[in-house]
Amino acid sequence: MSTSANNQTSQTGVAIKIVCAGATTICLVLTAMSALGAPLALTNARIIDGTGAAPIENGTLIINAGRIIAVGATGNIVIPADAEQQSLAGKTITPGFINSHGHVGAVRGLEAGHYNRENLLRQLDLYARYGVTTVISLGDDEAEGFALRAQQNTPELDRARLFVAGPVLSAQSPEEAHALVDETAGLSPDFIKIRVDDNLGRTPKMSPEIYQAFSDRADHHDIPLAVHTYYLQDTKNLIRAGADFIAHSVRDVHVDGEFIDLMRTGNLCYSPTLTRELSTYVYESEPAFFTDPFFLANADPQVVETLRDPERQQRLQNSVAAQQYKASLPIAMANVKMLADAGVQIAMGTDSGPPARFQGYFEHLEMWMMQDAGMSPMQILQAATGGAAECMGLRETGTLETGKWADMLIMGDDPAQDIRNTRSLEQVWIAGKPVHRTR
Repeated sequence: MSTSANNQTSQTGVAIKIVCAGATTICLVLTAMSALGAPLALTNARIIDGTGAAPIENGTLIINAGRIIAVGATGNIVIPADAEQQSLAGKTITPGFINSHGHVGAVRGLEAGHYNRENLLRQLDLYARYGVTTVISLGDDEAEGFALRAQQNTPELDRARLFVAGPVLSAQSPEEAHALVDETAGLSPDFIKIRVDDNLGRTPKMSPEIYQAFSDRADHHDIPLAVHTYYLQDTKNLIRAGADFIAHSVRDVHVDGEFIDLMRTGNLCYSPTLTRELSTYVYESEPAFFTDPFFLANADPQVVETLRDPERQQRLQNSVAAQQYKASLPIAMANVKMLADAGVQIAMGTDSGPPARFQGYFEHLEMWMMQDAGMSPMQILQAATGGAAECMGLRETGTLETGKWADMLIMGDDPAQDIRNTRSLEQVWIAGKPVHRTR
């Protein structure tokens, strides 16, 4: 099955045709783009471009009409005479973060039932304030979400980009599975999403013949299949059935060589969603992040106070499911380390969006937990930028390269030294302009 979202070509914006190489390319691109308006040159910055390359310690990045028209070591870049220049000495530029598994939906506070344009824009703005400039919403997406996706290919964009899967699909027969995929395909989703999980034995699990039918029909429409899974054996079976994206950690046991081989052979991506497990039990007492100014800057005080309620905390302490997920988290953390070290592409994702999974902040917390699991800061940055873009079939974001949208972050401290330095976020840029200043 294809690993690229089927509707990306239709969403492509201004194309830049490069017809030569080296420094001449830079000059031609600058000449072609500068006609669209005065360029902006950001100079003297450390640049982590999201491609996996080593940071550029003294770099220049030039923007015009919302897109990057040149990037590289300062000595190799020709700055147009009419460009405005801004020195970012001592700062680090990275691509905007991509959440490969989030939800932009009906939740407001701790309450569902608010799926509307205003609430979606509120959530996309919240993600953006934390530097999450692209969100893949894997499920429960409705018409307003599809409409917002169609309206983001513009230099005027001032909120996080949104990609959508439509409803999470479930069926009672292969024939029903085919019909549901056909219906969803008519919406041109970026993914088809299914769940293969029994909620720790509390609900029936989708049978292999049903998920095989979903996979086959998604393949027919050339739409990638994202799967919610929990158990190692189920995940192996789903890969064999043609799944394209593993949207959660394996959490029941440690992964093995067979699983690693299946992932690498299929060139599949894996989203850890460690904060999803955390969210199931962390409110059994007051979490440490309730005193974090980086969290409190955008937290709803009423929600925080509700989560402090002693009776609510006691229910989680007594919840068998919450305590089982708590026990599963160390397994999930060990698995992401093993997979990353084995060369499996990790795509940062959180499953944020449902109640008490705090959009924006949880993406930073996810990355910090990935470091606690043993991944290096550069591995994590790659998983949150260019690696995630490649996994999700995004062609115009995720890396700081010529022709791509200038969705990027400016930080005061270097996240390649310690991923917790993402909290030094100072500016968020979307489509070549600052949309949020956090300090």
